[in-house]
Amino acid sequence: MSAKAAPTTLWSPSATPDARALAFTIGDDPHWDSQLLRWDVIGSLGHIAGLRSANILSPVDHQRLHNHLLSALSAVESGELFIAREHEDGHTAVELWLSQRDPELGARLHTGRSRNDQIAVDLRLFMKSSLQKIVELAGQLATVLLDFAAQHRQTLWPGFTHQRRAMPSSLGLWSAALAEGLIDTIETHAALLGQIDRSPLGSAAGYGVPLSLDREATAQALGFAGLVQVVTAVQNGRGKLEAALLFFCTQLGHDLSRLCADVCLYSAEEFGFLILPADLATGSSLMPHKRNPDVFELGRAKMAALDGDLTQLRFLAGKLSSGYHRDFQLMKEPLLRGVQRTMETLDVLQMAIPKLGVDKDRCLAALSGNLLVTDEVIRRVESGQPFRTAYRSVADELKRDALTLPMADPADLIRRRRSTGGMGNLGLPKLRTRLRHCLRQNEKSQVQFRSAIDRLLQPMPTHDSDTHNPK
Repeated sequence: MSAKAAPTTLWSPSATPDARALAFTIGDDPHWDSQLLRWDVIGSLGHIAGLRSANILSPVDHQRLHNHLLSALSAVESGELFIAREHEDGHTAVELWLSQRDPELGARLHTGRSRNDQIAVDLRLFMKSSLQKIVELAGQLATVLLDFAAQHRQTLWPGFTHQRRAMPSSLGLWSAALAEGLIDTIETHAALLGQIDRSPLGSAAGYGVPLSLDREATAQALGFAGLVQVVTAVQNGRGKLEAALLFFCTQLGHDLSRLCADVCLYSAEEFGFLILPADLATGSSLMPHKRNPDVFELGRAKMAALDGDLTQLRFLAGKLSSGYHRDFQLMKEPLLRGVQRTMETLDVLQMAIPKLGVDKDRCLAALSGNLLVTDEVIRRVESGQPFRTAYRSVADELKRDALTLPMADPADLIRRRRSTGGMGNLGLPKLRTRLRHCLRQNEKSQVQFRSAIDRLLQPMPTHDSDTHNPK
């Protein structure tokens, strides 16, 4: 009786899987998994550390597997190890790469785990690292906006409601408000990190394995703060964490989109308050005079697209029964794409904002007409009139064209707005204090995470014996 042919994938029950079915199930996985390949190798390093702690791997086998995985990581970074179409996914690519160099050790790599908890740890490592980077970039942009606010705290321009001129405002007020919006979101990152920062390894396909795994040792090796306690909760939570991270991104995107829309509007010729420098603008293939705000338009569009990414994730995950489903495969795309969009937009905006010019004369000239009417109401209140009486008398005078308003005095307009948060009292030091606290928290978690990974990536000394001797 001839031996059964080996399957063309590590996972297929058939030696000859249907080519069309295989192509359909693989889909775009090689592309998206390539962005997780580094984390897959690092996750494997943590996994074998847990196997060694549980005495499932001998010291010799652990050392050899560890150093082979370090070589695999170098190969990923150099491009030598990549996901080919025939690999199906990143897990296969790594295991085959190891098996080609040491077949017996390669065959031990998957002991006590499933692709299900393997991709779960890859994603959690990716999300943890990404969240820390997003907070860092958002903090940089918030700092830029606070600096812009300080620079232009006395640069007056109109404030708008319904896109109609309403009351005097300032560039400082505008910029500080956008900064505070970012800080509000940044402050929520610690709770999100607490959800992400739990190791799923050891859950296998969602029901554990009949081995005495040391899940705590694995979590510690990978720099996780703890475990997903109940093994079935790992798969039940798929999509929930991804959506939580993207929701965090959309909250940042709320303010980023508004920032971009404002720059597009107020740099238009009809306003001319902001000046778009040539190195941030694009031109026209037809119209030589054009200076288009494409950077800010695309920033606005990318932030709008984030809502689509989030919606896709929520629809994929929200109606499934308990346990693992292949539907989860399609969650990687909106997550990875959304995180990339967020990082790119934060990065380009923190570069672009300091380059914006300001036409202070145009801004001040726009403080005319009815923009000062409310100030007149308040002056009459200060002289003793009840507010509603003053309001109605000013409104009546406006209707009769009998109201004469003084010229705008910038110093007086600022002086009269000294209550907390007004343009004469922005409270920038308090905002900076809040931001520093958040960034210190984030930096601390970054250092802890990097230190754990750095320890994991240290080569292990060669043992005297090189024989395979599990347990």
